[in-house]
Amino acid sequence: MLNKNEFSRIREEMHRLDEKRENIIQLSREIITLSKQVIYAAQRNDLIQAGNIVKDIKEKVNKLKKINIDTDTNINSVAFQEYVEAVAFHEFVKNNKIPTRASLGVSAEDYLSGLCDLTGELVRKAIYDVIHKKFDEAEKIKELVHDIYGEFLKLHLRNGELRKKSDSIKWNLKKLEEVMYDISMKGRN
Repeated sequence: MLNKNEFSRIREEMHRLDEKRENIIQLSREIITLSKQVIYAAQRNDLIQAGNIVKDIKEKVNKLKKINIDTDTNINSVAFQEYVEAVAFHEFVKNNKIPTRASLGVSAEDYLSGLCDLTGELVRKAIYDVIHKKFDEAEKIKELVHDIYGEFLKLHLRNGELRKKSDSIKWNLKKLEEVMYDISMKGRN
């Protein structure tokens, strides 16, 4: 007949997987929220607060990496992308550098997706810099986005989510070029 003990074990296993899934979702949401806070602080040049939040994010990312992610959610990937975007933006504002994928410990796809999103934040930063007459800073940002775009052109991206996201780099570069063109035409007053 029917082995009811087998069903009992299956229920326990499903319960453990559900708990793991919920833990992944909760940690991912926390990382996403903290990532937005890092960007907001860095956009306002509050690098001390941004740095403190980056430490919190890294702890949560490390916890998320330790969970064996074999569940049916992809929010963890979104969290890693947001993490890349936030830490890369903070590192650029603070040190004029973009961290490597290895230093962030994420997949190539999450890293590249995060860089795509980063270009949008860089546009906002460049506009802020232009408003505050920091034209050389805005020019550096345009060159960085230009370099990112050039590297993405060398990739062979399939028609997936990353391919769609990579199109945003082209449009962000176009915005930056228009801003810098306007400055060159109107002068740097």
